[in-house]
Amino acid sequence: MKAEIISIGSEILLGEITDTNASYLAGQLPALGIDLYWISQVGDNPGRLLEVLRRAWERSDLIITGGGLGPTDDDITRETIARLMKENMKVDPALESALRTRFQQYGLDMPLSNLKQAALIPSARPIPNSQGTAPGWWVEKDGRILLAMPGPSREMREMWQKEVKPRLQQSATAVIVSRTFKTFGLSEAKVGEMVSSLSSSASPTLGIYAKADGIHLRLTAKAANQQEAEEIIAVGEVTVRTALDEYIWGTDSDTLESITGQLLSEKGLTLAVMEDYTGGQLTNILGNVPGSEAFFTGGLVAASNRAKAAFGIDIQAVSACGNGSPEMAELMAQSARTLLKADIGLSVTGAKDTEGTDAGAAYIGLADGKHNIAFSRPRRRHIITAALFELRNLLISPDKHQ
Repeated sequence: MKAEIISIGSEILLGEITDTNASYLAGQLPALGIDLYWISQVGDNPGRLLEVLRRAWERSDLIITGGGLGPTDDDITRETIARLMKENMKVDPALESALRTRFQQYGLDMPLSNLKQAALIPSARPIPNSQGTAPGWWVEKDGRILLAMPGPSREMREMWQKEVKPRLQQSATAVIVSRTFKTFGLSEAKVGEMVSSLSSSASPTLGIYAKADGIHLRLTAKAANQQEAEEIIAVGEVTVRTALDEYIWGTDSDTLESITGQLLSEKGLTLAVMEDYTGGQLTNILGNVPGSEAFFTGGLVAASNRAKAAFGIDIQAVSACGNGSPEMAELMAQSARTLLKADIGLSVTGAKDTEGTDAGAAYIGLADGKHNIAFSRPRRRHIITAALFELRNLLISPDKHQ
């Protein structure tokens, strides 16, 4: 089954809202064995919307639209689908009654314009909307399915999970399973070279993507059932892990902050942070990990030499080392560990020019009472990811840092 998603609304094209519905649905379809080939965005224009719908109807088996089911004049999805199907809309008495009941529950009089939300065409069946006044449309004709769903994310997701997904699952003939491996410390090209044996594989297929927290690899397998697809993924995983080994820090929904937090908790260790150059971002990320109070004692933002001196760093050492130096990174890590009484101190530091841009390398410091280590990063970008990655490595293999 070839699928297509059409997001409808001029506010999307104007940049007033972000189209999160399409990305959500794109993540839902693989588990149903449905291949998504196209995603389109179109404004509230009858001619352009009809053009996009006609093209989708010609090339796709499943078309999912989002938006344009409201009561106002610019909500034109129903009318345009009716034109596509060459059918007339008619108010459905049962839908009208349900709609009026809902407004009574709200304690409101129903405006006449809302009546269009109770309309159907002969090919359409209503999709209940427990979160709003606009039912969706399930249209089946000529061996194709067209689903019209509301634009508000809360309404769309509830409708998908409770009404649409179960019905599509009944007719699913294949299953698609994906697994993502997250790496750090290698370029995108280098990762591609190291797993090149999978690049020509028909199943699993391999995708490589540059992300803010490193390079991600996604293995995808399509099979007749869940077990078979997972077995294909397992074979591919052996190849990926053998090739990339210590560069892999997590999978799927893992984050580096959650991974390091879990390791700290398992080992009964605590962490303290001191940072300049990053404005407290590292502290914020760690502090927002659920349960972080068990392992994170706190963070210090040392944006000036006066702050560093107040946090226990010798002002003469500050002048001698400079902010963008491995020595300063070590001093800051040691000071964070001592001042906040933690088992491990972690720091990030670097130098900026007068315009606030990078003037040189950035540095990461780690101190655990046995090791005082500094790592260099040539750019500010990814410095927080690098700091958490090096902390993870210390927690996993402390002997390597002796």
